[in-house]
Amino acid sequence: MPQYMVERHLPGITPEQLTAAAARAKSVTKEMSQQGKPVRYLRTTFLPSEEKAFCLFDAPTAEHVKEANELAQIPLQRIVEVKHVAAEDVG
Repeated sequence: MPQYMVERHLPGITPEQLTAAAARAKSVTKEMSQQGKPVRYLRTTFLPSEEKAFCLFDAPTAEHVKEANELAQIPLQRIVEVKHVAAEDVG
């Protein structure tokens, strides 16, 4: 399944608010998947010095990711498909 990165600008967000947003994303994506729209929230990487967050999702389309973020009421700047290469994937 493709993976998508959601970029967010979150000025002034607290650690508690970031955790709550992640919990909403996880809950909404679980509910969507149970309703036949497969999407899964995987993780968030937050850059405090830039007030930016990058959230990773599995989904068949970017539209599923957009809908999940709208339902979770989490603002976003853009959604882009991504590919990952892990250290264990290379020699």
